[in-house]
Amino acid sequence: MKTIISEVKTSSDSLPKSNESLLRAFDLCVQKTRRNIKRLADAPKSWSNAPDGRYETYDEDFFDIGNWTSSFFTGMALLAWQQTRDEFFLEQVLRLAPLYREKVFTRFPDTHHDLGFLYTLYSVALFKLTGDREHHAVGLRAAEVLSQRFNGNGNFIRAWGHLNTTEHNNMAIIDCLMNLPLLFWAAQESGEGKYRDIAIKHANMALEYLVRPDHSVYHAYRFDLTTGRPLGGDTYGGWAVESHWARGAAWAIYGFALAHKYTKAQRYLDGAERIAQKFIASLDAEVVPVWDFKLPPGSEPIRDSSAAAIAACGLKELAVQGAQTSEFMRMAGRLLSRLCQPDYLDFDPACPGILRNGQVGDGRGMAKNAYTSWGDYYLMEALGRELFGMETWW
Repeated sequence: MKTIISEVKTSSDSLPKSNESLLRAFDLCVQKTRRNIKRLADAPKSWSNAPDGRYETYDEDFFDIGNWTSSFFTGMALLAWQQTRDEFFLEQVLRLAPLYREKVFTRFPDTHHDLGFLYTLYSVALFKLTGDREHHAVGLRAAEVLSQRFNGNGNFIRAWGHLNTTEHNNMAIIDCLMNLPLLFWAAQESGEGKYRDIAIKHANMALEYLVRPDHSVYHAYRFDLTTGRPLGGDTYGGWAVESHWARGAAWAIYGFALAHKYTKAQRYLDGAERIAQKFIASLDAEVVPVWDFKLPPGSEPIRDSSAAAIAACGLKELAVQGAQTSEFMRMAGRLLSRLCQPDYLDFDPACPGILRNGQVGDGRGMAKNAYTSWGDYYLMEALGRELFGMETWW
């Protein structure tokens, strides 16, 4: 397969020597995305994670309520198209358009709060890149469906469960901060203030209840649905309710930085900075974080490369938003450089996965040392920002 190094807008000849490994990593992302996006368009599924990197074996349908990951592949394809202008990438992404429309117009009861992950990296991105109003309409519809999950008593967006069931209907999770950009975008595009109001209320709730006084974060928090009274923390990601899940902290860094992007409210920038400082202080010499910073003594120090990739993006966004410390940019660079070493990148062309050693679930029953679709995407996003100054769609 032909390399794209000579095709990208910035060639290796014009990059500092220290960036050559980053350019090779971006080229790897483009090469693997070329194969992955066609296979996904041929047989749409969720393609979430895989211990062996073979995402196509993940048994979850595109329309399954649990699918929050398909758009990491479309997002990567659009990053590749944006940089190479190879129409193949756009053509494959567009093959999925009828499914994305169907998911929110006719199958919307079978969706959850991660409509932001799905539609920011699909409909919103396509609209911003092409100006096609069809994608605009689908993106607005996704925001409307997401807004229906808002509970006004507790001021939170319900994370999981079908709209017409009570399962998990009193729970918010830290990941949802990354879904708020869809609502902020919809408010700007439609003039409907309710989308912005919901996003702000959820962000305020997260800042008050999901962020602890020591600047670590809860994965989940529950509320009384009638009174809105906070009931306490919960977890489905970290080792324990009161532990410090690394990926949750990374979601919070990036999510609050993006909330500041849309609102310019200083409290979000301050919150993101405090969480980032706590995250950085918790790292060890490996740089890539252990999956939970508060593991019991003697626990296996499993790393989570996906948390590192997300954090790199979040730290870069903090710098864009005016965070007053160069420490964040230095650490983003260290995280990215470490991820681009051979023990984390998989250059085998037969393996769909890119970034090794991601961690999924609570460390006891799900994938360890796995390839993750979100780790691959955020690695490519961070590389695009670092190498080419690429815009993101969040």
